[in-house]
Amino acid sequence: MRALDQYNPITIAVYYLAVAGIAMLCMHPVLLFLSLCGALALCLMRRDLRTRTHANFAAFFALSVLINPLFSHNGATVLLVINNAPITAEALFFGATSGLAVLAVLYWFASFSAIMKSDKLLYLFGKLSPRLSMILSMALRYVSLFAEQAKRIKQAQIALGLYKEDNIIDRVRGGLRIFSVLISWALENGIVTAGSMAARGYGAGRRSHFSIFWFSWRDALVLCLTLLLGAGTLIPYALGTVTFTFYPTLHLHSAGALSYLCYLSYGALVALPILIETEDTVKWKYLRSKI
Repeated sequence: MRALDQYNPITIAVYYLAVAGIAMLCMHPVLLFLSLCGALALCLMRRDLRTRTHANFAAFFALSVLINPLFSHNGATVLLVINNAPITAEALFFGATSGLAVLAVLYWFASFSAIMKSDKLLYLFGKLSPRLSMILSMALRYVSLFAEQAKRIKQAQIALGLYKEDNIIDRVRGGLRIFSVLISWALENGIVTAGSMAARGYGAGRRSHFSIFWFSWRDALVLCLTLLLGAGTLIPYALGTVTFTFYPTLHLHSAGALSYLCYLSYGALVALPILIETEDTVKWKYLRSKI
């Protein structure tokens, strides 16, 4: 087996579209909990995010849980009353479920952005729309370039004695000066990039296409599993066999075997990249032990 980022971009894109799309469409706490567990485990295993980012995501989840009961007072189970406004368990649980949905999608997209680099996006959209793929790859590249250039400008401003952090006003002035220099650099760099592309004949004729990605039997296997497990999740949900009502009381509606099929299918879908990464890690450690 191979690590997830070594698979064909089409396979990776279809998988993330399926797993994140279900998390966005299905407002079901069980499915969303499975989605968050899978996305979080994958990000921790691959170390795609920093600790600070996890803390920010956790703070956002706590905020979403607390905000909904303050504005929505529906529900039959009153926990407490604040200024004649009831805080209900149903509103609290709905806020937690909404937070789960957003948090799961954020983790999936964080993992997706760490795996799908500019070359893979160029391969994915190159044949459909070469210009769009070029714009996407250049935009993603400029994100890191802007961060690096802003850091260099700040260091130069500090060395010249133009950047101070004594108070808020000095920090704002220094930040605006850095932003102004960064915009000038971006405009100049855009002109240089356009001239370089024109000198190399971009747009003069039909473009050739080069790709280092191959579609192997492993890609076909993962793609088929993704489609099969996605269908096993969406079909029972679309038939109404797996539903959850929040108001006026919390109630889980299940219809026997089809509901279990939905849970098992989505659980296997979110666990698929974890199994791929685990097998790749075990295989790598085994081969290293033989050296």
